[in-house]
Amino acid sequence: MCTFDIDKYRDVAKKIISSCTGSGFYKGRTWRTLSHFVDNFGSRITGSKNLEHSIHFLEKKFKRLGLENVSKDPVAVPHWVRGEEMAAMIHPRFQPLSVIGLGPSVATPIEGIISEILVVKSFEELQNKTPNEVKGKIVVYNEEFESYGKTVIYRGLGAVEAAKLGAAAALVRSVTPFSIDSPHTGFTHYEEEVPKIPIACISIEGAELLQRLYNRGIKVIIHLKMLEKDLSPATSYNLMADIVGSKMPDQLIIISGHIDSWDVGQGAMDDGGGAFISWNALSLLHMLNLRPKRTIRTILWTGEEFGLLGAKSYFEKNKSNLEKFTFVMESDMGTFRPTGLIFGGGDKGACIISKILTLFESINATSLVRSSDVSSDITFWTDAGIPGASILNENDKYFWFHHSNGDTMTVENPESLDLCLALWATTAFVIADMDEDFPRN
Repeated sequence: MCTFDIDKYRDVAKKIISSCTGSGFYKGRTWRTLSHFVDNFGSRITGSKNLEHSIHFLEKKFKRLGLENVSKDPVAVPHWVRGEEMAAMIHPRFQPLSVIGLGPSVATPIEGIISEILVVKSFEELQNKTPNEVKGKIVVYNEEFESYGKTVIYRGLGAVEAAKLGAAAALVRSVTPFSIDSPHTGFTHYEEEVPKIPIACISIEGAELLQRLYNRGIKVIIHLKMLEKDLSPATSYNLMADIVGSKMPDQLIIISGHIDSWDVGQGAMDDGGGAFISWNALSLLHMLNLRPKRTIRTILWTGEEFGLLGAKSYFEKNKSNLEKFTFVMESDMGTFRPTGLIFGGGDKGACIISKILTLFESINATSLVRSSDVSSDITFWTDAGIPGASILNENDKYFWFHHSNGDTMTVENPESLDLCLALWATTAFVIADMDEDFPRN
């Protein structure tokens, strides 16, 4: 199906892989730079000083490393600040509930909301209720976790659907398959013509407790207090650096991850790992004096957690020149042990990717999965027909830690990061160095 000659890249692939593994000079460096970064800056929510200080730190680091065209691309972002949060069942007995507000939730009154609950397992169940059954109550969604893509709608639209029937607030079972009474935050939507009500996530354990009591016909009253603030919009930045192509410098291969995170944990997994294999790939290729024919550009997106804001802004600024984008890559679903690549594109492109994956037999990362939904930020490009890829990795526990206090360096493994880096850097180099453009069919 394709005549792409992969054999000429086997030596360079071995060079990159050996640099990251065994006794290679770059072994462990991604983990060390990431741990230093998240331990010093912590979480990096959009609009915060932590985020902007971290971007400035990496900007200086990129310049010291000798990366080319280091620049910041300004992006207008919201500035939502989490305040004091508390939830407790106060009838039929007192029981504190693990709770975390969703961004950018509105606040409760300063004294909080005290109200009876209504528990449902789906939007359909809620919509079968009358306004009189819902008005003034706190709606609790105890939805079952099917997959993140299917279940996250309750976090995203829970407040809107409850408010349409007159609810005072909404609580959502955390979007995770596993819990040790750990609530998970995330983004929620409001609609202009629907009243804005406070919304938060509670743990699986809390949601199931409330469901059991409700099913027994017991009246349950909750006290919910959330003192969030929505401040004036701020300016953040996408951070970029290049290895300029030797023959086709205007043609771009993008390797990326997002630098912002939620304001819990350290943002080490989501998406510190993806961001750091992306810029370390550029650094590694630079140190190995590997300059491909096309430009490889690392972009660390800002504002991803609040709606892909950095990526959307950059796409809008460049949508009249989409022909310069050859291939887009993003890692935003974990940097656990890699097993291959997720690819979005045509059959010829898939054939080329399958050949590239033969370079990774030594690290057991040869699997190819084709998908129309490759990764979050690069969706703007893949929807426009530009081929893209993300890392296929052993991330079955990803949503255990996602958007929670558990997202720390403890989740990250040095060897897995090394292997992800080897896969990422090699793939980017090969695609950037091909004699012919990567097909868009």
